[in-house]
Amino acid sequence: MDDRALLQRLIEGPATGDALASAAGQTRAAVWKRIEALREAGVAIEAKPGRGYALSQPLDLLDAQAISAAMQADSRARLAALDMAWTIDSTNSELLRRPTPAHGAAVLLAERQTGGRGRRGRVWASPLAAHLYLSLSRSFGGGLARLGGLSLVAGIAAVEALQRLGYADVRLKWPNDLVVLDGAGLRKLGGLLVEGGGEYAGPARAVIGLGLNVRMPAAAAAQIDQPWCDLATLAAQRALSRNTVAAALLDSLLPALDEFDAAGLAPFIDRYAAFDALAGQAVTVHGAQADHAGTAIGLADDGALRVRLADGEERRFHAGEVSVRRGAGDAR
Repeated sequence: MDDRALLQRLIEGPATGDALASAAGQTRAAVWKRIEALREAGVAIEAKPGRGYALSQPLDLLDAQAISAAMQADSRARLAALDMAWTIDSTNSELLRRPTPAHGAAVLLAERQTGGRGRRGRVWASPLAAHLYLSLSRSFGGGLARLGGLSLVAGIAAVEALQRLGYADVRLKWPNDLVVLDGAGLRKLGGLLVEGGGEYAGPARAVIGLGLNVRMPAAAAAQIDQPWCDLATLAAQRALSRNTVAAALLDSLLPALDEFDAAGLAPFIDRYAAFDALAGQAVTVHGAQADHAGTAIGLADDGALRVRLADGEERRFHAGEVSVRRGAGDAR
């Protein structure tokens, strides 16, 4: 009985230390050490008198066959590979180490990341069997210059998939965050990280990473220093399957990336506007050299953020962090 099988046994219901030890062919002390390791990886496991070990909250395990079976046939045809890892440093890092497929896309998901990354090297909390950590690798024509809008396209595809699943409140925050707007402001649901390389005017490869909060463990939540939400909160009492969500994301991402490779960013600008969480909001863009306050007024054709400054001038930003200034500025 490996750790996956041990966790699957706990998913089925509480089990005593004696029962787990017998099934694993180990001592109770060895089972206790493995339970402690699962706890350290982010799984909340209780020890209940008379019942043994039990999960503190529901969870399910990722299954490549289940994800593939739930995908549409034309999406499966776009896959060069669909792999699953139990624990890995980063799904993006692993795909960057592998060759890019000659045709189609290679997809890697993990139950846990020990070195998950967001933009600008930020740590992405990646507890075991809690969220989705998904990366996709493929080649693109037209050179590196065309890849600037790739995170926007991936974000659009992800939000369209989630809305089709019933998560109607999910929006996009430029340049790469999936958020939900509530009375307190924007709460982060997920994030995208695009990495890659290639020739300026020749073939390019990109790895697109998506981290999506599905069911946040309390211990992981205590370590997050910004407003957040997860699908479990948005779904109220509806049961969640990470395999179903992963399949829906791939059904949306794979054709969107084909469209982007063929036609660029132009077909996506209007689609982005429907999900734009910043449009009309008073914002501050934190750049490398200075901060700029104004009102966000949508995307430029190249994916830059358009901001009307206090003096009426329009500025376009291709990089920078954006914060929403509640109750400030002009919301025209």
